[in-house]
Formats: sequence, structure tokens, C-alpha cells
Amino acid sequence: MGLSKIRIGDVISLVDERNSLGITDFYGINISKEFMPTVANTENLDNSKYKIVRKNRFVYSGMQTGRDKCIRISMFMKNAPVIVSPAYTTFEVNQEQILPEYFFMLFLSKEKDRLGWFHSDGSVRANLDWDVFCDLEFDIPDVPTQQKYVDIYDAMCANQKAYEESLDDLKLTCDAYIEELRRKMPCEKIGPYIEPRDERNSEGLVKLTQGICNDKYFTTPKQVADNEASAKIVRHDQFAYNRATTRNGEKISIAYRDGCDCVVSSAYQVFEIVKKDKLLPEYLLMWFKRPEFDRYARYMSKGSAHEFFEYDEMEEVKIPIPDKNIQKDIVNIFKVFNIRKDLNEKLKQQIKNICPILIKGAIEEGRSKRG
Repeated sequence: MGLSKIRIGDVISLVDERNSLGITDFYGINISKEFMPTVANTENLDNSKYKIVRKNRFVYSGMQTGRDKCIRISMFMKNAPVIVSPAYTTFEVNQEQILPEYFFMLFLSKEKDRLGWFHSDGSVRANLDWDVFCDLEFDIPDVPTQQKYVDIYDAMCANQKAYEESLDDLKLTCDAYIEELRRKMPCEKIGPYIEPRDERNSEGLVKLTQGICNDKYFTTPKQVADNEASAKIVRHDQFAYNRATTRNGEKISIAYRDGCDCVVSSAYQVFEIVKKDKLLPEYLLMWFKRPEFDRYARYMSKGSAHEFFEYDEMEEVKIPIPDKNIQKDIVNIFKVFNIRKDLNEKLKQQIKNICPILIKGAIEEGRSKRG
């Protein structure tokens, strides 16, 4: 059959299956076209209104396509169904015309994201409306040719998933090590081991401005304050965190500076470990990355309209502080985990980068059949 042109709306069917099964796994999709557990508070929600997503079913949101320059779409690949917001559009493809994996591969390219951005309409949000999405057209080869390239894609995904599962096993080992340490040792307040710092950039000698994200690392802020002289300096080997917790969800923005000096907002708190012979910065950061710390800091935050986790509450945080050599061993395990975690993300990105090449190969093969 060779190559043919399809209109998206002609090869898909809307599915509006509501949650009559009592599923409580709430998910959303991100700009990386991945499913992720929702960060919203789901308590007291009527989950029967949410939509069920089953294997090979697609979830689409046309909102903010122009802002993100991304078509927000994902295909669910797991066996156990989940639920998503009723604001999402859910649909399935006609597999006699196009395979689900091949359809998804079409959108794993920057070129298609730019196409969605080009067709977005709106002044502020620039949405890619559903009818406009359905009118998009693509050249596709016959199903046997699609299957050939889907098999390559599936093999790459299987390798990445196997690597990710080994990563999960390592994470479980790390968590078990920490829990055993908590059971065997008394926890101590970190207050005696740390001291606050308040060094301002009054002479403007430090040029690098940074913010801190919820994933606990320094990042370039979207907006930079005009008054740089009042910004706080964060030196190498120091910690900084955003005291304001009201708008940060369930995570506290805190990070350890392991590099050149930088400046952060004057509203941030900066501190330093003063007993490094007893407490390693990397070990302390490891504890700050645990969900238990985020829950504690959020619970202990005080305020009315805005809530803050002040330094005196930071001093009250308790952790087990074993011998320095034991701390090093634990830190090394977590370093291996983080290195492998980064590699896993790179693997996923490489697969996305290869998809346009696979699509091009499939189209060229289909074109040669037609000729």
C-alpha cells in the first residue's frame, strides 16, 4: 500500500470512560509527554467524575501549547489503569490504520511541537484547540511498515525500563539502609552542627544569580530582583533554602552549594555546617531530599496569609548522625543512585531523539513501496 495521508480526526475515537471502578491512582501528563502522579490535593474529591486511562489509550491537553511550545499528549503503556482529570481529552486510535505506538512516535519530536505551537490560538495561553488538533495531517506508511519501526522503538523502551527497574531496586536498598540507621541510632537536632549566614552582595562582586527548585538544586531564576546589593551570597559548601512554603506544594526548596559562589533572594535563609568533622554536607542534603523532611518542614511552617519555615525550626530537625565513615558509605550509595537516575533520564531523551529518525525511515520505506 505504501504511503498515505491521514487526518488525525479520521483515525481516532474519543473515549469518555468515567471511574466507576473506584480507582484512586490520580495522574496527569507533563510537557515531556509522560504520565506522572498528580501533585494536587486529592482528598475529598469525587473520583467517580475522573476519566479512566487504560493501556494504549491517549491523554491530550491543548492548554498552553503556545506558551510551552509543546503538544501535551501521552500514551498510557502500563497494564493497571489510572484516572486523570475530566479536563483532559482521552481517545484511542483505529489500529487498522495506525498503531498506537507509531501514532505516539509522531509526536516525539521538536518539529511536531513547533507545529502545534504554530497552530495554537489565543492571546495569553495560546491553546491548541481539539478541532485544530484533529485537522492536523500526516503521511504514514502501511501497518506492516509501521510495525517494523515500532518494534525498534519498543526494544529501546524495554531496555530503558529494565534499567529503570534496577534503579528502583537500588532506591529500595538506599531507603532500607536509612530506615535501619534510624532504628539503631537516636536522632539528634542539627542545630548544634549548623550556623546561619547573612552575607550581602553589597559590592556586587558575585555576579551569578540563582534560585532553588523543589527538586533541591540551584537553578537560574525566571526573574531577577533589581536590587542585587541586598541579595544574599551563598558560598561553596553552604546551604540555602526558600523560607516561604505556602506556594511550594509539599516540597521545600533547599539546596547545597557545591560549586562557585552565587547570590540568592534576600528572602532566602543561608546556613553552613560548622562541625564538618561530625556531619557531612552531602549526608545532610540526603536527609533534606527525603519526603519526611518536606512533610516536617511544611507542618512546622507558620504564618497566616503566607507561611514560613524559619531557621529556628530548621535547628530543631532531627536526624541520626553516625560515624563520619558510615556517612561517607551512605552518601556514596546515594551518589551512585543519582548518577544512574541521571543516566536513565538521558536514555529516555535519547529514545525521543531517535523517534524522528525512525519516522523518517518509515516514511521513506513507505514511499519506496508506493513507487
